[in-house]
Amino acid sequence: MLSPAAFDQTRLWFPCRLLSVPWVSSGRWGSAVKQPCLGPPASPAPPKPRSHPRDKWSKKMDFLLSVIGFAVDLGNVWRFPYICYQNGGGAFLIPYTLMAVFGGVPLFYMELALGQFHRTGAIPIWKRICPIFKGIGFAICIIGLYVSFYYNTIIAWALYYFYSSFSGTLPWASCDNPWNTPDCTNYFGKSNVTWTNFSRSPAEEFYTRKVLEIQKSGGLYDIGGIRWQLLLCLFLIFTIVYFSLWKGVKTSGKVVWVTATLPYVVLLILLIRGATLPGAWRGVVFYLRPDWGKLLSTAVWVDAAAQIFFSLGPGFGVLLALASYNHFHNNCYRDALVTSAVNCLTSFLSGFVIFTVLGYMAEMRDVEVEDVARDKGPSLLFITYPEAIANMVGSTFFAIIFFLMMITLGLDSTFGGLEAVITAVMDEYPQVLAGRRELFVLGLITVCFLGSLSTLTYGGAYVVKLLEEFGAGCSILAVVLLETIAVSWFYGIQRFSHDVKAMLGFTPGLFWKLCWVAISPALLAFIVISSLLDQPPLSLFDYEYPEWSISVGFLIGASSFICIPLYMVYKLVWTPGSLKQVRSRPRGSVPPAGDLDSERPQYTSC
Repeated sequence: MLSPAAFDQTRLWFPCRLLSVPWVSSGRWGSAVKQPCLGPPASPAPPKPRSHPRDKWSKKMDFLLSVIGFAVDLGNVWRFPYICYQNGGGAFLIPYTLMAVFGGVPLFYMELALGQFHRTGAIPIWKRICPIFKGIGFAICIIGLYVSFYYNTIIAWALYYFYSSFSGTLPWASCDNPWNTPDCTNYFGKSNVTWTNFSRSPAEEFYTRKVLEIQKSGGLYDIGGIRWQLLLCLFLIFTIVYFSLWKGVKTSGKVVWVTATLPYVVLLILLIRGATLPGAWRGVVFYLRPDWGKLLSTAVWVDAAAQIFFSLGPGFGVLLALASYNHFHNNCYRDALVTSAVNCLTSFLSGFVIFTVLGYMAEMRDVEVEDVARDKGPSLLFITYPEAIANMVGSTFFAIIFFLMMITLGLDSTFGGLEAVITAVMDEYPQVLAGRRELFVLGLITVCFLGSLSTLTYGGAYVVKLLEEFGAGCSILAVVLLETIAVSWFYGIQRFSHDVKAMLGFTPGLFWKLCWVAISPALLAFIVISSLLDQPPLSLFDYEYPEWSISVGFLIGASSFICIPLYMVYKLVWTPGSLKQVRSRPRGSVPPAGDLDSERPQYTSC
């Protein structure tokens, strides 16, 4: 038999109930897997109030704009348009919509509901859901750090372009600059220009030889010294981030009124300008022309699922953190539908913004749109689109607003990503960090800044590519998969539905339950397995990544995910009693305590 003290400790790690799914309470397993009541053991001690009340959003729009700002990021501008035309144009919207309906939106809704009900971050929330899965919270924080190491560097590049745009003639408009080479070829406004495999546009040489100075690096073996200009840009970015986050949602909720709305104004201006360019219709036709045959390819469905999951962002802990500052009875169901719809429509709109300009470039080059749009990623944002802007009337104005849009899109996502880490750690260690948010945020920003130094070197673009591919690739999808299983199967779909009803007054419908229990996990497992089985060679510009760097990338991805099994083993080893004794304990859940206010309904004993 366990002693009372040992028995109390076992409650801390094992699931509130075991594999409680809707159908196991019936049939021949009905007596073995009995649905427990939702109440705690009889006569629970009343929760102690927090010494530091939890912040709340000042206005509902602060929350909505923060969620939209996180979900709508740089990937909406370049990744969706590229993947759309690559995978069948208009036909791609069919798998994309299906993956959003059955995968992305249900998990988006789940995370908002979890964060709002439990009012805590990504680490301590597992004490209330399924404590043995607490390693998920630590994995989320590590992934958040990896993303901050490279994502803010991309914003720093945009800031460098923004500063360089304040000139009468854009520096990437001609080949008459000190950094240009004999291979620089400017075909705009000229005839009889010969374009070879060695030719480089002025915009490409500005990006690679002026901004990155990648010619001074020999690859990952020799990344070289730090670009001091980019160091200053990154320092300014992190300074903005710090003073936006140091006071919590009271300050960040005000900043997003600018950073989340400005991109839509700029997108509208660029769309109108792009639609008036010669050849714009060629880009739109290429963007939306359906290729129904590609729907038979598995890769198209994998790309659609990956795009929607990475775009909406479940699993990063951001939705949990942002929703944890909501009022208890806030309608998070409506919020999930509205914000996810805005995100998807923004991706679709950005495709028109990008491809009207690509059609214009194809017209000027006298080539096919496909030859212009072969590049994706930062190359599209820092080479292809700026090249088109440089040859428009009013190029300086359009360059300034374009890179200002990129900066604000990036800042929104950075706010959300770091807030997830801040909320998770501060909620996990309130005795140490309560009342010291400013110092903790300063320490976190410092760690992120130091971790980004390797991306500011002459070969920093190679490091950015490596972190982008492996830091938050399959690892975040695997984390989301385990999170969904833990909530739906261990915490229990019925219990989770009861929580939603306590907040909203109605129970989620059968569609949502089926998605949470089976469909969404199946889609995630499909993506993870497909991604692991199909690993294309990694390259950037003309550089092929060596084999050892791919191994390093896999270690980076595994370093976050490994927290989950390690924590499970740790709890199994250090929790007193055998597994059988722990499993045989009386079932009943302890209601969340400490940070709960009078809005939350208090469970009664069984």
